[in-house]
Amino acid sequence: MDLESVIHKNTIKEESWKTVLTLAYQSLGVVYGDLSTSPLYVYKSTFAEDIQHSDTNEEIYGVLSFVFWTLTLIPLLKYVFIVLRADDNGEGGTFALYSLLCRHARVSLLPNTQLADEDLTEYTIDNGTVPIDKKNVGLGLKTLLEKHRVLQRVLLVLALIGTCMVIGDGVLTPAISVFSAVSGLELSMSKEQHRYVEVPVACVILIFLFALQHYGTHRVGCLFAPVVMTWLLCISAIGVYNIFHWNPHVYQALSPYYMFKFLKKTQKGGWMSLGGILLCITGSEAMYADLGHFSQLSIKIAFTFLVYPSLILAYMGQAAYLSRHHSLESDYRIGFYVSVPVKLRWPVLAIAILQAVVGSQAVITGTFSIIKQCSALGCFPKVKIIHTSSKMHGQIYIPEINWSLMLLCLAITVGFRDTKRMGNAAGLAVITVMLVTTCLMSLVMVLCWHKSILLAVCFILFFGSIEALYFSASLIKFLEGAWVPIALSLIFLIAMYVWHYGTIKKYEFDVQNKVPINWLLSLGPSLGIVRVKGIGLIHTELVSGIPAIFSHFVTNLPAFHQVVIFLCIKSVQVPHVRPQERFLVGRVGPKEYRLYRCIARYGYRDIHKDDMEFEKDLVCSIAEFIRSDTSEYGLGLGGGFEEDTKMTVVGTLASNIEGVIRMSSEDYEQEDSQMEGPSSELIEVKSPEKVRKRVRFVVPDSPQIDLDAREELLELMEAKEAGMAFILSHSYVRAKSGSSWIKQVVINYGYDFLRRNSRGPTYALSIPHASTLEVGMIYHV
Repeated sequence: MDLESVIHKNTIKEESWKTVLTLAYQSLGVVYGDLSTSPLYVYKSTFAEDIQHSDTNEEIYGVLSFVFWTLTLIPLLKYVFIVLRADDNGEGGTFALYSLLCRHARVSLLPNTQLADEDLTEYTIDNGTVPIDKKNVGLGLKTLLEKHRVLQRVLLVLALIGTCMVIGDGVLTPAISVFSAVSGLELSMSKEQHRYVEVPVACVILIFLFALQHYGTHRVGCLFAPVVMTWLLCISAIGVYNIFHWNPHVYQALSPYYMFKFLKKTQKGGWMSLGGILLCITGSEAMYADLGHFSQLSIKIAFTFLVYPSLILAYMGQAAYLSRHHSLESDYRIGFYVSVPVKLRWPVLAIAILQAVVGSQAVITGTFSIIKQCSALGCFPKVKIIHTSSKMHGQIYIPEINWSLMLLCLAITVGFRDTKRMGNAAGLAVITVMLVTTCLMSLVMVLCWHKSILLAVCFILFFGSIEALYFSASLIKFLEGAWVPIALSLIFLIAMYVWHYGTIKKYEFDVQNKVPINWLLSLGPSLGIVRVKGIGLIHTELVSGIPAIFSHFVTNLPAFHQVVIFLCIKSVQVPHVRPQERFLVGRVGPKEYRLYRCIARYGYRDIHKDDMEFEKDLVCSIAEFIRSDTSEYGLGLGGGFEEDTKMTVVGTLASNIEGVIRMSSEDYEQEDSQMEGPSSELIEVKSPEKVRKRVRFVVPDSPQIDLDAREELLELMEAKEAGMAFILSHSYVRAKSGSSWIKQVVINYGYDFLRRNSRGPTYALSIPHASTLEVGMIYHV
């Protein structure tokens, strides 16, 4: 091997490591903000009331031992070394695990799934995991799950419970983080003054935090990592000082012997105090949930070499201080700040408040992200989603959720006014998410990784028993704050399941009432009406068949568009769909009918384009299909109408290098990049006005395109120039007569309320009202 190639390889390796270390540094601000804040309130919550203090160090050493082994076993061993490997094409979180399971076993309850979806690149490639093998040890488990629909519902509810608890964490973490940071003011003022200052200051900071969400974290995100790094170095340095100054022998507490000694002495009080110790791992789930923003290696490096040792030193330092101050009962109540040297308290307080804001920001962003995923997979009502950055992936803002979280945060801060009850609530939310992850992870081991069932059972028994112990300690404090995440999760769970149930019933009604192909063929190419220039875009959830809404138009209107496209926008069980695999295009009926079906497929983390880009891509995908199509008839003749195997995969305009049609730039228009509209998702990036080309489509002179295809392409281009009309179904869903009273309540009141307060289809971003036609339809489900 020559010298140049060796130097080239070394350069690539250096650049690779530079990228990894940069990502590791950036992950501090996004992933570890919440986890790094926990030293503020762990000891304070643990020693709140459950443990009686004595002159010995057994209680303090016992708590430190529990904190050390909990941090070692859960975040380090479980998440860093095991769970992070279960990524869904680079994405993580509860729904990533559920998505993996849905792809390896047919347990998805999404109604409009197709066999063609399994041909997607990301569907079959799981980032290097073991390929699907039908002859594996988990075949019996897979068959069991696919056979029983009840088990599929249980799996979905389990994923939804984890999701709801993440949302609950999005309410509780900002409250306890900010409140604990502000509690440091207690050391610089009297108790009476502190009582009237602490809550208002915390509320002001929370309002400021949620008000900033609209601008997007990318504008201040560059400050997040330095803040967290400064905080970690600060608490670790204070920890080292306290260890050497107060008790150099505190390292003895790292022995697991002190855990058993602690429980033996404190008994029930010690068991109940585990709800406070549990708070040392709040934010661990973020390592997995935010995996899509970084890489596995960068997250592992940041935690193993900086976050983990810093937290251990911080907890050891606090324990060392408390072990030499038994007489000061109030020190246990104040917690972190009492162990900070007096001269450093004000600077540390300022850094702590900044750290609390950063930690809260990470949780709020994560809440937005998981709600978007739920909405994409039909488990949450459509909400307005604003992409605050055109460059940073996953930077979104949901106004309705943001202000709801803020009001709930303020209510909890004002209502509880103490760290103990907030800690009980946050602890239950955190440990429930971890239990759900453990359960789903054991299934992933068998169904996706094809490991032995014995290994999966060992995993769930080992980690599940640890988490169940903490869960029981949190649940016992139901009346002391733990009821809050349960109440919040129950409300969200009911809303999500009602929406999912109503969506499925509505789709089943569409399937049962779709129009037969013979009816269409009997009308002839003109459909029995006048065909006028233009494109009629009919939105439908159906991936096959003619929706009932179309027969309403044909039988009640004297004229219809020259080109009709049945458009279905659906989400699939992958995080991203590649642009070249975006569209599935096919015909409905013979060529002369000019009826097309287009299915636009998006992953649950994909960004939907604005209407102009989507409209261009849609027309180009139809044009590409016309050029490549050689069949005389569309679906329904010979091959059977219900099949979707004859549909053609077509990429977006950007991915289509050859280009069936040319775009000639005629004129230009100034266009503000901020787009507002009644849609469920849009991109809002505050930037200077940009010049945008206004284009028209031209069919090129090419001998490769036959005369029929050229004529069809010309008609499509003429229709595009004439304009596009969007036809939407305005549905009224009602439970059919004879339904049970529960179903009537769920459909007539629950689903109807959610439907009326949700957004429209995701692609209709800023469609002019003049181009939109809504048709009311009553669904008796």
